[in-house]
Amino acid sequence: MLYDNAKAICPGSFDPVTNGHVDIIERAAQLFPTVVVGVLKNSNKKPLFSVEERVDLLKSVLSHLPNVEVLSFSGLLVDFVSQVKGKLIVKGLRAISDFEIEFQMALNNKRMAPNIETMFMMTKNEYSFLSSSMVKEIAQYGGDIHDLVPAQVEAALHGKYKLMQV
Repeated sequence: MLYDNAKAICPGSFDPVTNGHVDIIERAAQLFPTVVVGVLKNSNKKPLFSVEERVDLLKSVLSHLPNVEVLSFSGLLVDFVSQVKGKLIVKGLRAISDFEIEFQMALNNKRMAPNIETMFMMTKNEYSFLSSSMVKEIAQYGGDIHDLVPAQVEAALHGKYKLMQV
């Protein structure tokens, strides 16, 4: 492990988890002895999947990573990081627009919790266009998403949209 004593936190809404998310989490799991995936309960958003469903999907998708734990949280990210005794926030970046938003959040987090660092990881090229909202829209209209999300997520999305059409 590159960072022997650090616990990294990979936060997000993961509605749904995509192959881009999985890539960032897998790479973080190679660098840190423990990675906590924090699934945000955001009362300002109306997610397709409940927080419990998102946690379950992530646990299933990430079951091959023994050093990864999946938990849900609400409130401030820095409070969650402190609660789980984390030292570092890992965020994936797809484009310059992501950087601007994430940079502002990282500076605010540093202001509130100077002992917590933020690390940015660039996504792989093949995931640079990928977003959860795009995946949901493609799935909603019956498009092919098999190379965008893990198989469990594809099945869950098709099941959700099938129920909504009834």
